[in-house]
Amino acid sequence: MISSSASPLISVIIPTHNRAWILRDAIDSVLSQKDCTFELIVVDDGSTDDTPELLRSYGNRLTAIRQENRGVSAARNLGIRNATGRFIAFLDSDDYWLPGKLAAQAAFFNGRSNALICQTQEIWIRNGVRVNPRKRHRKRTGMIFEPSLHLCLISPSAVMMHRSLFDVVGLFDESLPACEDYDLWLQISCRFPVLLVDAPLVVKRGGHPDQLSRTPGLDRFRIAALVKCIERAPLTALQRNAAIRVLADKCRIYGEGCLKRGRRDEAPYYLNLPHRYLSLYKNED
Repeated sequence: MISSSASPLISVIIPTHNRAWILRDAIDSVLSQKDCTFELIVVDDGSTDDTPELLRSYGNRLTAIRQENRGVSAARNLGIRNATGRFIAFLDSDDYWLPGKLAAQAAFFNGRSNALICQTQEIWIRNGVRVNPRKRHRKRTGMIFEPSLHLCLISPSAVMMHRSLFDVVGLFDESLPACEDYDLWLQISCRFPVLLVDAPLVVKRGGHPDQLSRTPGLDRFRIAALVKCIERAPLTALQRNAAIRVLADKCRIYGEGCLKRGRRDEAPYYLNLPHRYLSLYKNED
């Protein structure tokens, strides 16, 4: 940790909502990190359980901020605005870090002055049982924009990034109730290499009912992120064409799903959406 008069190298941000039952593991895994200076900011997104009492029990070992329930993007953004570190690291409240996570990433950046973002490998636990990620989830290093279009290859709990990146790409999109991280990673990975500390230093836990990954119709939010990326990000022609191809695939799957489920008013929008961009950029190489 740091003294109140010191300036931390890293600001760690944990957003949380009604997870007092598991939050202590995340907090303790941060506070036990050694060999680098950091501050811990926990943003309570309007919890109605025992989260406020749990946070008070840590006294001045962390900074607790409370807001009305506005979602994980708003919680992370509030943490970023209150952060004082040169680097930002996130930890989801149902995950935890292994010893040495922060020090390993700090050392990685120390030897690479041009690096702006890196992540570590992870250990996956689902319903208390360790599972192996599929090959398609394998983390890559470098310019990973195109493989990241298909599925999210960057984990918030594994990332450390220079805070200046937010000046370039903006904060998390608060209009997205899910896939907000997919949206931000696309905005970053089309511009900058995402590097890898090839060691499993994060334990990612899943299977519980309040995970955002269980939100119905997730592809609807991925489609919104792709449209935003195509329209606003400084994509090369190759990047844009790849994004349009993935958009077309996701829109076809989602639109056909709408038809199967009787949502016939919704289906045409998604089935027709890719044609707008296919026509607009058809002459790009």
